[in-house]
Amino acid sequence: MDIGIKESIVALVSLNKDVISSSVPIFFVDSEEKQEETAILIAKITMGMVHDLRNGVYAIVKH
Repeated sequence: MDIGIKESIVALVSLNKDVISSSVPIFFVDSEEKQEETAILIAKITMGMVHDLRNGVYAIVKH
């Protein structure tokens, strides 16, 4: 039997320093290039997927 959380937000990568979360780590970056690079690296490390929320935030999600 396989029990556990399979889908969850692992992290957020944001250009906007006003983003807050009480349960998910947020990585703040200064440029779009650094945002994309950071999101991809976190996704590789966690085996997650990057989703652009189109508001200056990328979400890394495990599916």
